[in-house]
Formats: sequence, structure tokens, C-alpha cells
Amino acid sequence: MKKIFTLYLFLLIFLPKISLAQAEFNPGRIIEDYELLDFNSMTISEIQSFLEEKNSYLANLKVLDTYGKEKKASEIIYNAAVNNYDCDGITLSDSPTEEERAQKCKKIGTVSPKFLLVLLQKEQSLIEEQSPKQSQLDWATGYGCPDSMACNPYFKGFGKQVNSAALQFRWYMINPNPGKTWFKEGETYTFKNQYGTISNEEIEVLIENKATAALYIYTPHVYNGNYNFWKIWNRYFPPQGYPDGTILKVGEDYWLIQNNQKRKFNSISVLASRYNPERAVIVGASELSAYEEGAPIRFPNYSVIMSPDGKLYLLVDDKKRLFSSTESFRKIGYNIEEIINASWQDINSYKDGKEINILSAYPMGALLQDKKTGGVYWVEEETKAPLVDKIFLQTKFKGKQIIPVEQSELNLYQTVSPYLFKDGEILKADNSPAVYLIEEGKKRAFSSGEIFEKLGYQWKSIIIVPEKIINMYNNGEPISEK
Repeated sequence: MKKIFTLYLFLLIFLPKISLAQAEFNPGRIIEDYELLDFNSMTISEIQSFLEEKNSYLANLKVLDTYGKEKKASEIIYNAAVNNYDCDGITLSDSPTEEERAQKCKKIGTVSPKFLLVLLQKEQSLIEEQSPKQSQLDWATGYGCPDSMACNPYFKGFGKQVNSAALQFRWYMINPNPGKTWFKEGETYTFKNQYGTISNEEIEVLIENKATAALYIYTPHVYNGNYNFWKIWNRYFPPQGYPDGTILKVGEDYWLIQNNQKRKFNSISVLASRYNPERAVIVGASELSAYEEGAPIRFPNYSVIMSPDGKLYLLVDDKKRLFSSTESFRKIGYNIEEIINASWQDINSYKDGKEINILSAYPMGALLQDKKTGGVYWVEEETKAPLVDKIFLQTKFKGKQIIPVEQSELNLYQTVSPYLFKDGEILKADNSPAVYLIEEGKKRAFSSGEIFEKLGYQWKSIIIVPEKIINMYNNGEPISEK
């Protein structure tokens, strides 16, 4: 523990302080169209977790929804985004109920729950406010409250505010013929910013997409309104996520970040067959919700799976290796009872590896040692990668059998670059306080110990290696605050 604390002090004192990374504000492109319209971006439970993590008053709020039914705030936000109704051209009663709309209208999704959460904070600070006034709840999204005019009492109430804003923004996005006074994509406008405290100087803005046009229709100035929206959006849902190869833990569930998607491990044993569970970064559900969900990871490493068309594959890390024949399958020592049926989604989530034929000696990979020199190689798919230090035997291949062989056997395999730690591993040289995360074969330095902890990484996950290992990686972009 003393060594870890000392390392932490070294990081804080000696690592260079890099300015906190932040996207540059572009008033012409505040968010992307797909980000505004992604109504499936969060579940009810993810919205509730987000509110709880922010210690929001809304986390425990129960109030009337737009149809007069008492519901939790998280459910009102979710329903406004996912379970709404398009009633254009439909004759409804003077006070239509949800049941009437469900019967007569088309059920639709509207806008992203993330968008609604940011709008609630931008308009009335309701995400982070712990003791809001009733007026903040009554006019939660600022709907029906134009600048310099009284609010329309018809839209008063948290439920009506959230639902009306969701429908309004959807209408802005899908309407092909915006009104003459609307802001339009592809046009340039001069904003006076008469209410701005950050800046009240005139600014010309070329609006680059429909989402940004919609934001200006709703709030027709750059500062402070739409600038504040952008700041909150990037703080709540930062564009840069965790690097590929990171294991995230939410509650009892583990997820792999891969190709900017989250892939859920089917069980702890499936995770442990590939990665060290102690490497997991503990995060909240709201951070996980920033990722699109990919195919789950259902099978332990070295499983044999059968595709829907009857082909057999051996899973080795992130690859699937096709058995070229029944004989090659039998040679590996598996029996038919161990075959697991897989869907096409499962099959397609793995890269293609080399086929396994009757001549494939080590289809699951092996550590081979040159009897003459003592050098150890990781052999797989007809290649051999030298292990340049025993640290790999103590970590990645701990407990794995080393097979002594003649040089003549090793010569059958093509020599490739030395074996290195894969994406997601955290390394530190034995003679330096700097800590690195490996991503896409590069080393990314944490800019401070504070950021290392803030992002949820654990000191016990660090692998201390010789400096020569660190030097084998090219430098990647430093990891600073998102």
C-alpha cells in the first residue's frame, strides 16, 4: 500500500499537467442530428441511475405526467422520448387521455432522453438542483415561455413540459418546410446575444445541421442559452469514451468497450477466460449509456461454436478459427457434447482467423522454448512472437505450460514482432512514475494521478514492466479529462 501511495504522489508531482481536453465550441454545429433523435439512447433504469448519480431532486420526484397520471420523473422522461404519439390528422376529445391516444394515434419515438436531460439542466438546472422552486418544476423545459413574454399556463407542469418539448423538437426535425421565421440548415444568421453574460456581441453563424437549427428555433441566441446547452451536453455525455479494450463494471455486470460499442460478458467466467476481472473500471449506468450496445460476449475463450449453417469454429481471443474438417476438430481433443450453438450475431462479432486443419499443431496457441538458446515464443496461426522479458510469463501467461522444442520445429513458424501487452492493459516502467494505458498498440500517458482515479482506474491494475517494454510502444494521445 505504501508503494502505491508513493506512486500516486509521484504522478501528481512529476507528471506534466496537460490542459483538460475539451471539444471546441462550434455555434453552427452544437450537436449531431442523430444525437438529438436517438430516442433509444437510455433505458428507464439508466435515466434513474443518471439522476441518482447527480444527486438530483428529480431522482425521487413523483409528479403528474402529461395525461394526469402520477409517475416518477425518470419514467416521464423515458415515455416522452420512447412511448409518445403522433396524432396529426386525428380527431381527439378536448382532454384526450393516454388510452385514447394509444387507441387512435401512431406510437412514436421522439428525441433522445439524453437531450431531454440536458434541456432540463439548461433551462431550469433541474438535474443538479437539490431543492428547486415549484416554478422550476412547472416550467421545467421552458416550453411555452418565449423571451420577454409570459408563459402559457396550458403547458404548466413537469409532465407537460417534458412531453411538449420532446414532441416539439421532433416536429422541428421532421418538418420539411420550416416557417419563414425559422432558422434553417445551410443558412447564415447574425445573433445579437442581448441576454448574454459570457458575450453580448453580435456573431454570425452558419447553421450546419437540422439539430442546431432546432436549438436556435427553441432558444434564438448563442450566448448564454445554446452555449450552455453545448457545455452541459459535453459534460454529461462526453464525445471521447473509454479506450478500446477497457473493461467497465456497472453493478454486477461487466462490459468490454470495443469499436466504440459496449459488449456485455455473459458471466464472470466468460470474462475471466479472457481478461483479469480486477482490471475492470467501476462506472455508473449513465457513463455506460454513452455507448451503443454491440453483440454480447457469450462464450468462454477456446469454446467450439457451431454457426447456423453447421460450420464449427474455435474461439481464440477475438478471433474465430474455422475447422476445415471433422478430422481437424477431433484432433484438438474436444467432443461433440462441448459444441455450443451460436447465432449469426455471435459469429459476426469475431474476426476471422486462420483455418484449423489436420496439420495445425497448436490451434489454441502455445509457449515454445528453444532448447538451445532458452528463448520463449508465443506461437499461434503459423507465427512465433518472441517474449523479450519474463514479465509476460508472470502476467499474461501465468501458469501456462512452456514446451521445449528443437530449433527445427521453431523454424516452421514465421517470426513476427515481439509479443506485447494488448489494448486495455495499464503499464508503468520500473524506473519512472508515468502510467500508460495501451490502446491500438500505442501507449497513452495519464496526465495526472487525479485523472487516473477520476476515470475509475485502479492502482492494483498497473503492471510494472522493464523500461524496454514501454519503449516498444509508440506514443499515443495523453489521457486528460474528457
